[in-house]
Amino acid sequence: MRLALAQFSAEADKEANLKVIDELTAAAADGGARLVIFPEVAMFTQRTPDEQFIAAAEPVDGPFATAVAELARQHGISLLYGGSETVPGEDRVFNTLVALGPDGNLLGTYRKLHLYDAFGFRESDQVRPGDHADPLLFIVEGVTVSALTCYDLRFPEAFRKVVDAGAQVVALPAAWMAGPRKEAHWDTLVRARAIENTVYLAAAGQTPPLCCGNSMLVDPMGVAVSALGEAPGITFGDVSADRIEAVRAKNPALANRRFTVVPR
Repeated sequence: MRLALAQFSAEADKEANLKVIDELTAAAADGGARLVIFPEVAMFTQRTPDEQFIAAAEPVDGPFATAVAELARQHGISLLYGGSETVPGEDRVFNTLVALGPDGNLLGTYRKLHLYDAFGFRESDQVRPGDHADPLLFIVEGVTVSALTCYDLRFPEAFRKVVDAGAQVVALPAAWMAGPRKEAHWDTLVRARAIENTVYLAAAGQTPPLCCGNSMLVDPMGVAVSALGEAPGITFGDVSADRIEAVRAKNPALANRRFTVVPR
């Protein structure tokens, strides 16, 4: 299955962001991808989130999601993107991933579990963490895909949970903040999560100046299949169930382990 990773620097302007998503979705479909993965909070981003970020949130079936679903339908491609979702009765939002099928129908959602209260940033001031739930799983061209978000990358148990549920590809929409050694952390952790779980890691990030970019598709041996640098754009890569089986035959780490993950 061919997938595409799309990266750009989202703005505090939904229409501008939707235009970029439209252009990159068309490019992904033209390149033969069956799934295109966009960054975290691609719907609306601020350098320092405030009440405007809260006000921009929408339900999962709101106007922005409806417009993106129409793009998926027009281009006949599955699509995963991040946005802010309203939480009725609260002054915080969910940081939510939305998965759409090539017919534009909703395949499922994932609400970010681990909030970025680190490196001087407090995501929890505006965002409510998601509740423990069954992993988001959807199938594209016979390949089972799951998804986690950005800071989840620092929590290996989150990845083990979705792999135990059957994920062969873990998509990681992100807005990985720029800063000292942050690109090195990103590269190391993306490869580590792929290697320890013997799955593909498909990480799509927002670009500078706020974030690092460096989107990459990493195979179950930790090898980069395709990658981007700092500039906005798109990259393609193929994922194969046969490759996963071959790696697991050599490195049966999942079969050899003696612990399971139990959410708290």
